[in-house]
Amino acid sequence: MAIHPTAIVDARARISDSADVGPYCIIGAGVDIGARTRLMAHVYMEGVTKIGDDNLFYPYSTVGVASQDLKYQGEASETRIGNRNKIREFVTIHRGTEGGGLITEIGDDNLVMAYSHIAHDVRIGHHAVLSNGATCGGHVAVGDWAVIGAFSGVHQYCRVGRHAMIGGYSVITQDVLPFSMTVSPREVKVFGPNKTGLERRGFSPEAIEQLHKAFRLLSKAGLNTTQAVERISNEVEIGPEIEELLAFIASSERGFVK
Repeated sequence: MAIHPTAIVDARARISDSADVGPYCIIGAGVDIGARTRLMAHVYMEGVTKIGDDNLFYPYSTVGVASQDLKYQGEASETRIGNRNKIREFVTIHRGTEGGGLITEIGDDNLVMAYSHIAHDVRIGHHAVLSNGATCGGHVAVGDWAVIGAFSGVHQYCRVGRHAMIGGYSVITQDVLPFSMTVSPREVKVFGPNKTGLERRGFSPEAIEQLHKAFRLLSKAGLNTTQAVERISNEVEIGPEIEELLAFIASSERGFVK
């Protein structure tokens, strides 16, 4: 086998003679790596983790680490990954918990793109694609050939059916039908001032109240922008925050979220 001299491999790990462990990888005692699987560099694996054949792990991916579920108490659990999967940079795959059968499992021929997260007790079939930043909460089931679009989140316990496609930036809180094209609403709204953030940064209660009045006129009074700006100018005390808000609106070339 090819193990780079900078890699740290526990003597109890089982690694195929044809596997390739690159620079600065860390492999724990319970890890079992199959034939021709390659860890490019800086890959971290621990726990009871079974990796099949011909997989490719890109730098900074982590596999088999403990669940973020607060109910997880360190019980023995597993991560299983099949054959011919591509796990891209900064992907996180967490091992199972007692509440989900103690197994997180990924099948064969899947592509998991950069920054995706596969939480505890997730089951992914074969030929699925998780695009960049896709997130599967605990206990999610993803069917064969499903595609989860970039930066989409699938809520805990939801199922994504076979051959389904979820559009990018979607928030999935119910099961996704097999063979469907599913996209969550794209409507973007402003809900008012960032009250907590402004308080933390020392803005006065009076300034926050004036911003609250301005945002109410902009977003909830049924006014167009010109009408809202006129009423803000006439009805809201003009401090530096309101001046900045009005200047921002006046200089907008693409419009702004209302």
